Amino acid sequence: MERMPSALPDGEAVPADGALPEHALSELGQRPFGFYVHVPYCATRCGYCDFNTYTATELHSSGATASQDTYADNLVAEIRHARRVLGDADVPVQTVFLGGGTPTLLPARDLVRMLAAIRDEFGLAAGAEVTTEANPESVGPAYLAELREGGFNRLSFGMQSARPHVLQLLDRRHTPGRPESCVAEARAAGFDHVNLDLIYGTPGESDDDWRASLEAAIGAEPDHVSAYALIVEEGTRLAARIRRGEIPMTDDDVHADRYLIAEEMLGAAGLHWYEVSNWASSPEARCRHNELYWTGADWWGAGPGAHSHVGGVRWWNVKHPAAYAQALAEKRTPAHGRERLADEDRRVERILLELRLLDGCPLELLHRAGRRAADRALADGLLAPGPYAQGRAVLTLRGRLLADAVVRDLVD
Repeated sequence: MERMPSALPDGEAVPADGALPEHALSELGQRPFGFYVHVPYCATRCGYCDFNTYTATELHSSGATASQDTYADNLVAEIRHARRVLGDADVPVQTVFLGGGTPTLLPARDLVRMLAAIRDEFGLAAGAEVTTEANPESVGPAYLAELREGGFNRLSFGMQSARPHVLQLLDRRHTPGRPESCVAEARAAGFDHVNLDLIYGTPGESDDDWRASLEAAIGAEPDHVSAYALIVEEGTRLAARIRRGEIPMTDDDVHADRYLIAEEMLGAAGLHWYEVSNWASSPEARCRHNELYWTGADWWGAGPGAHSHVGGVRWWNVKHPAAYAQALAEKRTPAHGRERLADEDRRVERILLELRLLDGCPLELLHRAGRRAADRALADGLLAPGPYAQGRAVLTLRGRLLADAVVRDLVD
């Protein structure tokens, strides 16, 4: 689940041509390089969603420059802009991920065009992973076959739950059972790698509801499952309903219980955790694009609100599709702002992200206070002793339940 926040920081100004500092360009090619493409359109807005997305009604006043029909043209323009900014550096793309929103609201040919532009401008590395998110109701066998023929080799379907009343509360429009059918259709189209996204902790969801969702997901035989605790974001319809007392907030103990159920059932089905919220049937089935984020690699984020990172410089695009299209039409960068990460920032981010991974993070990243906190976490059973003796902090199952708290202690 690629998270594209609706709010953007200001940051420092970006040159009109998008030029990056020399120190950032000098690091290009030292780490894997990927592309994220944000497609901000949705048929309806889910009650829990605060991502940078827009329905047709919300865009009605924006005019033709925000049209879905011309969106692929804008993305291709930004991909070409990325090539100019990054210069002649040989950086074949290791991963491509189309997220949203709902990328599959666009015609399959548009998604294939975007991928073709990345291939033409940068080249794809041998065995590159190419993923798109998909709404189960927005695709069918012919659509999936066109994606596969066009170079996509991984799909991520938003299932969320198998229970109608849970889907209704989340404002999800797909029919229960449809995501499982999508997995079969994806396999028939030639996709070897398929993910199902699940959400647990929805108000009104019971343990049995959650088990039923896991059983349905496992029965579809994807090679990857992502399971996320529901986060109630301010400004969403769901947050307003909870604030009015219409529905209760799910507490942390329930989230912990649901996580343990997921770990037990997914593990028994041969899906093993490699990041706190992600399980895969094999190393080859892991989401390499997300691993690129989690390990501090480089990527270009194209589309409204998309974030990028190259060589310690992070930047983010303007949010609205109309403003995004206008910037590109005027031959300006669509970037809204950027920040330069100091060495300390990068150290902290490595701990924050790598500790959530199966391999954990090197103890050498920790300062003295963080190392003392790690010793306490080890004594409390939150870190695994074997890896610790070899110089790595790796979360135990209990540590995964308390991952945020462990990370806060270790970054001191």
